[in-house]
Amino acid sequence: MKRTSVLLADDHRLLMDGLAPLLRQNFDVVGIARDGRMMLEMAKDKRPDVVVTDISMPHLNGIDAARILRKDLPLTRLIFLTMHTDFPLIQEAFRAGASGFVLKMCDSSEFVLAIQSVAKGATYITPLLAGDLISTLITSGPLQSDETLLTSRQREVLQLLAEGKTMKEAAALMGISTRTAETHKYEIMRQLGVQTTAALIRYAVRIKLV
Repeated sequence: MKRTSVLLADDHRLLMDGLAPLLRQNFDVVGIARDGRMMLEMAKDKRPDVVVTDISMPHLNGIDAARILRKDLPLTRLIFLTMHTDFPLIQEAFRAGASGFVLKMCDSSEFVLAIQSVAKGATYITPLLAGDLISTLITSGPLQSDETLLTSRQREVLQLLAEGKTMKEAAALMGISTRTAETHKYEIMRQLGVQTTAALIRYAVRIKLV
């Protein structure tokens, strides 16, 4: 019987180096990516059944990477393994295409169960958050998100800018011209009504792109 193939994506090397051997007892771990762009490249190459990713990653965060992954590999299931417990982020993660959401403080048996569940087509939310999330949705309605303010490309530019990349470096990472990257930057500034790069970076931090 074919074992479920899993791709791991997280920039915390110590965590991933410890997690991979544990998962190999139950799954076929096909690789470890250190940032969002590497995750997408490896996923297209390996075509895993399940991708496990953090939200906060260099170059391209997990949520924006998930949106791209959903379009390119619609059959691949995705689990977020993260420390983030903000309900708007959880909602955004599922909007981006997640099938599971697990906290890094969970025990190994829960994590294995989460992967097994999403591989079978189910949705998994850690019990530590599920009850409070449902209560919040019932009492206050759908959670609001900053997602709709910017396009995916604009979010990519904003994250790279907040990470200290120049427009030339950002363009190279995104595979676009420097002029196009600068156009994205100035359009972001216009949409947000800000005048400085510092204000853009503060916004990126507020919506947890970095």
